[in-house]
Amino acid sequence: MSYYLPEMAKTKKRRKTIVFSLIGLVLVVLTAGAILKKREPVINIQSEKVARRNLTEIVVANGKVQPVLQVKISPEVSGEIIDLPVKEGQAVKKGDLILKIKPDFYIASRNQAEASYKSSLAAKTTAEATLEKAEAEFKRNQELFERKLISDSVYVDVKTSYDIARAQVANAGHQVDMSHAQLARAEEELAKTTIVSPLDGTVSKLNSQLGERVVGTATMAGTEVMTIADLNEMEARVDIGEIDVVLISAGQTAKLEVDAFKDRKFTGTVTEIANSSKNAGLVNANSGSTQEATKFEVKIRIKEKEIFRPGMSVTADIETRSRTNVLTVPIASVTTRLPKKTDTNCPSGPTNSVIGSSTNAAGTNVVESAKDRKSKETPKPIEVVFLLEGDRVKAAPVKIGISDESYWEITEGLAEGQEIISGGYRAISRDLEDGKRVRKGPASGDRAKLEDKKPE
Repeated sequence: MSYYLPEMAKTKKRRKTIVFSLIGLVLVVLTAGAILKKREPVINIQSEKVARRNLTEIVVANGKVQPVLQVKISPEVSGEIIDLPVKEGQAVKKGDLILKIKPDFYIASRNQAEASYKSSLAAKTTAEATLEKAEAEFKRNQELFERKLISDSVYVDVKTSYDIARAQVANAGHQVDMSHAQLARAEEELAKTTIVSPLDGTVSKLNSQLGERVVGTATMAGTEVMTIADLNEMEARVDIGEIDVVLISAGQTAKLEVDAFKDRKFTGTVTEIANSSKNAGLVNANSGSTQEATKFEVKIRIKEKEIFRPGMSVTADIETRSRTNVLTVPIASVTTRLPKKTDTNCPSGPTNSVIGSSTNAAGTNVVESAKDRKSKETPKPIEVVFLLEGDRVKAAPVKIGISDESYWEITEGLAEGQEIISGGYRAISRDLEDGKRVRKGPASGDRAKLEDKKPE
């Protein structure tokens, strides 16, 4: 017995050492957890309460200022410019001479047509005289034929000559009409060598010079010599994407900023919306896809009178939809998060859903389609805002409506007066999650700026 007593004492001592070591380890872990919990990072945020406001939705578009009425001058006849009495930027009145083309060729054509017309008139007079003679001869021989004094063959010859004379008179009349039309055409072409201004306006663009040869528009596009515009009535022509163009309608109000007039805003009204896109039909021959984003041209009449120049850059803020007394939050407050993958039908409570093959009642494997797997594997992000509850935040899914430059309309998910996180940008877009600790103060990105502003 004396032999085993020392061994038993050693065993008990070893057990006590292990127990105390485990207790010490647990205490160390708990202490470390408490310390780490105290060291949980705190995110600086700014907050704002949900409030009711009036919102007006704005569609922003860029474009150019252009005259409402402008005419591109292209001659209808070809030739050399022998008179160009206007300069770019010059004001002209309706009926003023703006362009003259060398008329020599067209004068010759007119003279030739006039001679042909006179010749046809003489031919018609001769045919009419011949007809009178043939008619008299026919009447005389007809009386003789009725008295049986001439043969049938003689009577037929006389009647045939009379019919031919009548046909020649008719043909001469058609020749007169044809030559008269040719004369009228030649005179019109001659008149087109002199071009006058079709409206009161300004020569906004001049492309040709004195002595230059121009091509008429009779058989092809022709040469665009100049553009005359009425600069008293101007409009903004802006390009709007296919998503926003459905919100635009005639009569809507727009605020316009013209780059040339700083610190000034002009007022405009939507007057016209294109029915087809500007790049309709422009398709890449290799890929079959359009080469650029689909844009529709919208015209906005400018109400103010100013010295606008065609082609000036303009930015338009078009007021589309409006809401009165609706719940709103700052635009920066709304962000997106992926929904949690949970199975609420599980008896044991919410669990992560498992994507794969399932088994039906008969034990047959049912393979999910690729579309079903994709929809389960990559759920769509949802819009959320973060509510401030003490020193913690809670993500609240919301449904948004229209927006203006500063606020979103909230149609579901929030109540008036709730305090939500409004900044900073990084906290809302990346850092915040359910249960995160926060405190009000400058955002991390703004702290350096504030410290720089402190007086020394």
